[in-house]
Amino acid sequence: MNQPPNPAAEQAALPGCWWHPNRPTGLSCSRCGRPACPDCLREAPVGFQCTDCVHSGAQQQRRQRRGYQEAGFGQRTVFGARLSQSVLVTQAILAVNVLVFLITVVQAGSLNDNDLASAFQHGALYGDATLGHGEWWRVLTSGFLHYGPIHIAVNMFSLWMMGRSLEQVTGRGRYLALYFVSMLGASAAVLLFGDPGGYPGTAGASGALFGLMGAYAVTVLKLRLNPTGLIITLALNAFITFGIPGISIWAHAGGLVTGALITVALLYAPQAGQARWQAIGIAIITVAILGLIVYKGSQFPPETCQFVQFPFGRYYVCG
Repeated sequence: MNQPPNPAAEQAALPGCWWHPNRPTGLSCSRCGRPACPDCLREAPVGFQCTDCVHSGAQQQRRQRRGYQEAGFGQRTVFGARLSQSVLVTQAILAVNVLVFLITVVQAGSLNDNDLASAFQHGALYGDATLGHGEWWRVLTSGFLHYGPIHIAVNMFSLWMMGRSLEQVTGRGRYLALYFVSMLGASAAVLLFGDPGGYPGTAGASGALFGLMGAYAVTVLKLRLNPTGLIITLALNAFITFGIPGISIWAHAGGLVTGALITVALLYAPQAGQARWQAIGIAIITVAILGLIVYKGSQFPPETCQFVQFPFGRYYVCG
């Protein structure tokens, strides 16, 4: 004859919970195997784990994630930059351009004729002053000078529209390199192929902005994105470049080509040691541009430059 079940005896045979010994339980942690009551178990990807294992697992995952990111991995863009919403570099460049414009306006005493300011005359890109007189700083300072309020307004609007997205996807360091090397390439094209004695001098951020446009073009082609926006942008800027008199075609072309080359060096760098290969590619392009400028300067006869008063204004003249 079978004995009736004895719940008290069965319960006494069960082990006690590790954290509550007075609670018999038939459950256990799937990770450490310790007996645990339902209050001490948490649902896990596989089975149920005790609270201690859940806590230690979360700590271990945080350590692994931190080490993964410090090793250069984690969520990164196609350029190898960490995802960021910061546009600090674009804001800083925009602020410097506006500040320089205001300085030239105050010096010239005119909003529209600010090119008469001494800061403008000493910073704009005059080929003979740069190559013959050795004023090499003009290849960069010219990128922060603008002829009148419309010129700077159009360029700063373009910088804000293009620069924000590119800075977020490339990262600050790569974005700075792209911007300034494109500016250098634009100046080099003017010195190599433009009129060295042409007046007024070349100035404006459009050379660097065309470099950003070249980066945009290469990115669209590399990622096979919708090219409609790119085609419209290129067509509009081509119309402005060739349709409006006084626009420096060589500065735009030089910036566009340089920006495209920099972006190729960034996007097509090997994944192993990506940052190092990107830096090497940018350095090679920069050295090549500087070499072309120096070569052009070695073929230019020395000149003396001074300010000369004309009926239409006071200009920096070399001869």
